[in-house]
Amino acid sequence: MHDASPLSVDPYASRKGAPAASRGSFLAADVGGTHARIGLVQTRSAAANGETLQIAGYRKYACADYPSLSAVLLDFLRGSDTRPTAACIACAGHALGDTLINANLPWKVSISSLQNDLGLDRVALVNDFQAIAYATHFHSLVDAVQVAGQGDIDVSQPRLVVGPGTGLGAAVLMPGLPQPGILGTEAGHAALAPRTFLELQIVRQLGGGITHVPNEQILSGPGLLTLYRVLCDIRSTPVRFTTPVQVTAAALDGSDVIATECIDTFCAWLGGFVGDLVALYGAYGGVSLAGGFLPQILPLLQRSGFAERFCDKGTLRELLERTPVHVIEHGQLGVSGAAHWYLDKANKAVGA
Repeated sequence: MHDASPLSVDPYASRKGAPAASRGSFLAADVGGTHARIGLVQTRSAAANGETLQIAGYRKYACADYPSLSAVLLDFLRGSDTRPTAACIACAGHALGDTLINANLPWKVSISSLQNDLGLDRVALVNDFQAIAYATHFHSLVDAVQVAGQGDIDVSQPRLVVGPGTGLGAAVLMPGLPQPGILGTEAGHAALAPRTFLELQIVRQLGGGITHVPNEQILSGPGLLTLYRVLCDIRSTPVRFTTPVQVTAAALDGSDVIATECIDTFCAWLGGFVGDLVALYGAYGGVSLAGGFLPQILPLLQRSGFAERFCDKGTLRELLERTPVHVIEHGQLGVSGAAHWYLDKANKAVGA
């Protein structure tokens, strides 16, 4: 099944100073563990702005409904008169030879198989959060909600994009001309850092005191359910819920004490983690939280310990207090970012 809702970001993006060598159409896709979002990208010359990018026919697919990424992309192209010659896939993970290494996808991804199955000349890969970060350079986040920091976004400084979804992604947007740079990270696989006694209990229980516990084991959608179950064990309370959606629903309506504690703990821990990343990368230009379910728990996030833990970095507190943190709708930003990245980075790299 797929969702064909209209593009929420501006489908026409002017790209002043962009190279005009890229012609024809190509596929741009944002592929996660739960959903694959796809658009057909077309460019045209615009004398005043260099180039105009258009994303057409946007679709969102449930990955579990398809046996492969090729099947998803072929479904998208079915009935279309346009045959793209290339694709840019935004996806978490790394390419190892011909294969994409990713623990959260429901199937393996082979670059050569994608090329053969779809008759493409080229398939380019970009990290999913690198693509989302790149998209924030081109699109105004007018619907974003500020949840921490008192300052305004500063495009002259590095900015951070973080998102707890099926996994935990993060990337840094580096200022630069004519296009910004992107620093990808594997912050989701770095060790989870407890601060409170309860958090220390949770990490010890998950890792047995010796095993590596990555950030995304708690700070992700599946991690939210893991956190709930561990809290039930610590509090000697029966497990009532079996999905993250059930946990968040019970916390939102205040019907379950452990679910409420779970969300409070999750949000505070996330705040500390995001503050650490800002300090680590000097990303004082601003933070965008782009995780899939954060907009659904926005009221709980706003009244949680997120903002305090985000700012509580000792002598860096004043800097963090001036660093704005916004919750944004992930939506089609990954597709848009993949399209822009391909035109500016991958396409340019091969002299297109």
